[in-house]
Amino acid sequence: MKFTKPALSIQDQLAKLKDRGLTVPNPVEAQHHLQYIGYYRLSAYALALQDCLLPGKPFRTGTTFDELISLYRFDRELRLLVLDAIERIEVALRSVLNNEMSTRHGPHWFMNPGYFSSRFDHPRFIADIEAEMRIDTTGQPPAQKHQEVFINHYYKKYGDPYLPPSWMVMETLSLSSLSRLYANLDLGTERIAIAAFFGTDEFVLRNWFHVLSHVRNLCAHHDRLWNRQLVIKFRKVSRRHQSFLTTTDRFYAVAVVLYDLLQHVASVAQWHIRLRELIARHPTVPLGAMGFPANWQQVPFWGFPPPAP
Repeated sequence: MKFTKPALSIQDQLAKLKDRGLTVPNPVEAQHHLQYIGYYRLSAYALALQDCLLPGKPFRTGTTFDELISLYRFDRELRLLVLDAIERIEVALRSVLNNEMSTRHGPHWFMNPGYFSSRFDHPRFIADIEAEMRIDTTGQPPAQKHQEVFINHYYKKYGDPYLPPSWMVMETLSLSSLSRLYANLDLGTERIAIAAFFGTDEFVLRNWFHVLSHVRNLCAHHDRLWNRQLVIKFRKVSRRHQSFLTTTDRFYAVAVVLYDLLQHVASVAQWHIRLRELIARHPTVPLGAMGFPANWQQVPFWGFPPPAP
């Protein structure tokens, strides 16, 4: 089937929304949002406000453009809140992984393929680090300066080994790379020790970091979190979550895992309080679409005080 839909002007996009029953109190402001956010991006949020089983997918009676923008703004604030949590957790993983492995196996442990599973493509991992350090194929020190001062300092003062120590290299790795590195350690004692710092076991932690690296990428690319079914989902949860976590592929599961990990690495962040405040600022957002149970604030896990009588 050939795609034949024409591109619509901003005015035509707004007219299409009105034809579907959306009330637009301020057309000028609405056109501004369509211009700088985009009709297609907003349409993903509009679906929750439409009767999608009826012909033409009309908006439910009384739905306004302001409700649509409020839903979009909630999701944007949610991504920023999630990125704040993941940043703290990612930094913690870098530190714990480096400390445990470097003190046990030396500053350049990551260069030894014997410490990793046979399934891990260690040569590719080292090649990626070489590329990051601007090492050429002959293994010579980089001629081009690195964006990080500490990397340049290493090559100005040292040259052997030809890669910097773990505490420098770990700072240049993405969460996805760190997650794969931890998951492929062929050292059970070390994996268990690292997981203990995060208050869980190694099997759970492997999966959690895999999912969180996916969520982090969604946030970094400004993808929707609200009403998203995770392609990479939590396959393992701690026993302490099983009584109230009924779905593992919606945002509520992400929130539970983030808060669980933050209690070990950054409890002062009060992340759950900020999550509750964000939800309170957007009372019309359907939380069920994110997997939140109706009584989520009464679940003891979150530690919220009981509502006043």
